[in-house]
Amino acid sequence: MTLEGLIVQYGYLALFIGTYIEGETILIIAGYLAQDGMLDLTLVILAAWLGSFAGDQTFFFIGHFKGVRFLDRHPGMKNNAAKAFRLLHRNQIAVILGFRFLYGIRNVTPFIVGSSGFNPIRFLFLNCLGALVWAITFASFGYNLGNVAENILDDVEEYEKTILAMICVTALIWFLWLNRRGKGGLHDEETAD
Repeated sequence: MTLEGLIVQYGYLALFIGTYIEGETILIIAGYLAQDGMLDLTLVILAAWLGSFAGDQTFFFIGHFKGVRFLDRHPGMKNNAAKAFRLLHRNQIAVILGFRFLYGIRNVTPFIVGSSGFNPIRFLFLNCLGALVWAITFASFGYNLGNVAENILDDVEEYEKTILAMICVTALIWFLWLNRRGKGGLHDEETAD
């Protein structure tokens, strides 16, 4: 079953679970479906906000309680974790508010923040705000993508006879040009003999 099919069949619950785990793709599709009238945009934003917030809070607390031991058992992650720790200590608020928009570190950042000893109450507040901005941004992107697609399709329907005529004229000109070029080349060869 496709993501679109899951959203259509299970609605906001599928969106909540999808954004709990990852989220960009499923949220853009849900925004598109909201534009199409299959979902409500406000409920799409609410489900995505809650899903992203809950998922990142979970990963924060896993990092908070098991972070150092987990990293000790997975030495391959230590280099990336050290880079993330340095980035976090230089720009704590910006990283926490914006990590959802950074491909590649989106899933690991809450874990890293939790294992860094960051204040859980402060993370809760910043995570809540970051999740809301993220949900509004990607849901709106999907919704507007639907508007653009609808406008393009409407324009195509309105001008389809003109577009079809232009395609036919272009094909005819191309055919005549190739045919004339072929005859001209053949005629030149005959006169040369």
